[in-house]
Amino acid sequence: MTNPSTQSVTFPEGFLWGSATASYQIEGAAREDGRGPSIWDTFSRTPGKVHAGHTGDVACDHYHRYRDDVAMMADLGLQAYRFSIAWPRIRPDGTGPVNPAGLDFYDRLVDELRGKGITPVVTLYHWDLPQSLEDRGGWTSRDTSYAFADYALAVHKRLGDRVETWTTLNEPWCSAYLGYASGVHAPGIQDPESAFKAVHHLLLGHGLATEALRDAGVRQLGITLNPAAVSPADPDSEADVAAAHLVDGLQNRIFFDPILRGSYPDDVLRHIRRFSDLNWLRTGDETIIGQPIDVLGINYYSPSYVRSKPGIEGNPTAPGTEGIEFLPPAGPVTDMGWAIEPAALTRLLERIHTDYPGTTLMITENGAAYPTGPDETGDRVPDADRVAYLDGHLRACHDAIARGVDLRGYFVWSLMDNYEWAEGYNKRFGVVYVDYDTQRRIPKDSARFYSEVIRNNGL
Repeated sequence: MTNPSTQSVTFPEGFLWGSATASYQIEGAAREDGRGPSIWDTFSRTPGKVHAGHTGDVACDHYHRYRDDVAMMADLGLQAYRFSIAWPRIRPDGTGPVNPAGLDFYDRLVDELRGKGITPVVTLYHWDLPQSLEDRGGWTSRDTSYAFADYALAVHKRLGDRVETWTTLNEPWCSAYLGYASGVHAPGIQDPESAFKAVHHLLLGHGLATEALRDAGVRQLGITLNPAAVSPADPDSEADVAAAHLVDGLQNRIFFDPILRGSYPDDVLRHIRRFSDLNWLRTGDETIIGQPIDVLGINYYSPSYVRSKPGIEGNPTAPGTEGIEFLPPAGPVTDMGWAIEPAALTRLLERIHTDYPGTTLMITENGAAYPTGPDETGDRVPDADRVAYLDGHLRACHDAIARGVDLRGYFVWSLMDNYEWAEGYNKRFGVVYVDYDTQRRIPKDSARFYSEVIRNNGL
């Protein structure tokens, strides 16, 4: 059999190749041109919450260097660029008047991208909620869902003539569970009921924004999830299978089902009743959430294995998982400590294709953190581990396509090293190295590898 690491594979004609970033992670300019504070500005200044007290005040200074960054994307051959809009730049207090200077920046960025032949793909929310909205309840409040839809329309009004593909939310799992259950992300709340309220109001916001954007003429619309490729440690153990089903409900089906089927799973609602009376779930909400979408973004990094272990404490990111153990990685890991298993991505994509037929998919994030820096020349950044990671996962995507999955594109995470949330600047996901002292960008070997993949439409 041909060695899979050397076997040539070609992707379907028209497969879209891009890279992704997020506003708070790269823009900087945190107090410029009328931008208001976000929950991450507040959280990063809370002692002990972020590695070394790092903030996104400067980050990659993309706000001022976007022209050079877009030129770099063009040099790499990127066909598309997925970026997020900073809500606090557009409506500094979350509601109220639009800040024209904030929209002006994205106006310039979109024009620069289009001028270089790069398709802009907009994400409306990648976690930087205006702090004033959090002060009024954040995603535990129904009002935030409506504020999000209004904000989405304001952005579309300015950019809709040049942006065709719109994503409402990025990884609502993280916003809800990491922000309101475990508290390891902004706003740092630790309350299971608040987490489940946040899940619902994030999804309601997605549905309301979808309705509004459809009415405004958007034809390519979706949401990005980070589903867990969760498996039982022992597939022959009924207890392990039940544990995996519960975790799958909390991490996957709680999002998949209302978005793609128009209703929450009954077993998940029964589980949530342990923590809440569900008074926030109103008649008609699931219909709003279940508006048809054109593409489902999938962010994937690592698999998850669980087993039944009576007596063990629950995972704080999955309320109600007492007696379930989340197994540590068994093989090689990235710098985040995440297991590397490309085949799990194939299984995940096949599962979505089987359980939710007719869903068009896009890999909107995939990548790995490794602590690689410039060599002795200062001009090259060898990162063979990242190249191997990308090679394996691109082949996993191709395997899924060969098995009938409707996968239309791939966006590597991330274009460049950036602010990695609670890890600060301690973890580097970029295919481009960033010297944070000088803001010099150096494409890594992985960037050159990815550029060849794009040029050849395959490996």
